[in-house]
Amino acid sequence: MATYAERLSKVIDKSQPFALVGVSFGGMIAVEIAKVLKPITTVIISSTMLSIHLPALYRFAGSLDLLKIIPARLLKSSNKLTQNYYFGTRSGSEKTLLSKIIKDTDPYFLKWAIGSILNWENKVKPERIFHIHGTMDKILYSKTAKPDFVIENGTHFMVYQNAAEISGIIDEIVLNRGID
Repeated sequence: MATYAERLSKVIDKSQPFALVGVSFGGMIAVEIAKVLKPITTVIISSTMLSIHLPALYRFAGSLDLLKIIPARLLKSSNKLTQNYYFGTRSGSEKTLLSKIIKDTDPYFLKWAIGSILNWENKVKPERIFHIHGTMDKILYSKTAKPDFVIENGTHFMVYQNAAEISGIIDEIVLNRGID
């Protein structure tokens, strides 16, 4: 994941102050980029900043290398359990959007990304990082993480469901907290 983040960081214009925002896996990528580039602020949403905050089951599955035996195409299957329980989609339009996202995701990239999450090792909390997390997130839940902003009943899909609230929090961070 760190190598991938380093490649992505090369396209960021560092000649001016910048902020990073990442959702889910993108939040972990933002953490890795922030460790190298030192943005004015980093915001992660429905994500985690330290690998110890990943669910124990994920870390256990990563240690056993279980992902190797699962076909990439199987990881793309979207069903009611995936949509309703894990992602927390509520309406027909949310389910349609999630199905499209899953359909449009390359299965081999998805398998690589999941493997990167399962085997992620990060013990460094970057400076000026803020964590927004929902109380009903079933994918990247953590009993030990202490998010800076908690969205009541927010699911893993809350960036869509609670867009106005999250946008307001990001505005507050960037305007009031993120700049030293």
